[in-house]
Amino acid sequence: MGAGGRLGGGGRRRRPLPGLAPRAWSETQGRLGALIPLRPGGVRTPPAGRPLSAGLAPHAGSGQDGAPSRLPCRGCRHFRWADRGAPRPVGWRKFRSERQESVSGSRGERERARERGASCWSPFQCMCGNNMSVPLLADAVTVSGAERETAAVIFLHGLGDTGHSWAEALSSIRLPYVKYICPHAPRIPVTLNMKMVMPSWFDLMGLSPDAPEDEAGIKKASENLKAVIEHEIKNGIPPNRIILGGFSQGGALSLYTALTSQYQLAGIVALSCWLPLHKAFPQAACNGVNKDIAILQCHGEMDPMIPVRFGALTAEKLKSVVTPTKVQFKTYPGMMHSSCPQEMMAVKEFIEKLLPRI
Repeated sequence: MGAGGRLGGGGRRRRPLPGLAPRAWSETQGRLGALIPLRPGGVRTPPAGRPLSAGLAPHAGSGQDGAPSRLPCRGCRHFRWADRGAPRPVGWRKFRSERQESVSGSRGERERARERGASCWSPFQCMCGNNMSVPLLADAVTVSGAERETAAVIFLHGLGDTGHSWAEALSSIRLPYVKYICPHAPRIPVTLNMKMVMPSWFDLMGLSPDAPEDEAGIKKASENLKAVIEHEIKNGIPPNRIILGGFSQGGALSLYTALTSQYQLAGIVALSCWLPLHKAFPQAACNGVNKDIAILQCHGEMDPMIPVRFGALTAEKLKSVVTPTKVQFKTYPGMMHSSCPQEMMAVKEFIEKLLPRI
């Protein structure tokens, strides 16, 4: 369920860039070739007067005869010209607003992005680099820190939504040293919604505590999320500086993943959600590694999709899995299956407490 409580799915339709043949677009799907037209023989031709190896940012790389030696992620649109004075390619994805311009437009932000090897200057970035083996990072949206990143928050959206909506919400409460990663769920048929294909972390058969559950799908999605955690650990962020979080179905997956993780994480943010496969706990918890993990659970008192009493039952179950005093359960009068400013401030305070500046 999305941040606004939508049950419907629907992604944005990708259009070919102007001047490109549909075949060239379908073959490249937004990779390097989508920005460089194809000659009749199928050879990519750089713009006039601009050699391929020098025209693109270093992370794209180049090989023999100007052919790319390493492609960025399949979802990345953040190619930029190395020459600061050159025009940006048509179709370059930009997330611009007055607030973002004031942040990403500063020289310091651009220099820090370049030092990190980022492929764009906006605080909103698609993950790119050596992460093709991590499916959820292939096109995840990231809210980058304004300084050296020493912590990470991995936040999952709800059914039918995408990572973009929560990336924007988290940018309003972001800490300058924390990286926020918002992956997109795969598109699958959802039984609850008459088998409609939409972004969903796993299949849903019902929303009541005794409804059948997609055990195989939940465990597969959990393994994919654990791969993201391991990727961040390999990149230098210790597990005790990583928070998992999510809304609705995304919050449910975050709870299950954190409690079954082999790494001792900093905390969990669980918004308007439940604990999947709850009958398997506390036995399913990974050797009590996260016995003392901090959990912030928030719920709207007027939630028509996941009633607040289900949230209360989840909180009681969590207290049998982790140290009871580590579980916070906050409710918000009048709030439905959505979020509110008071809830977002509680999330910010929770993150600040668990991930202080170092």
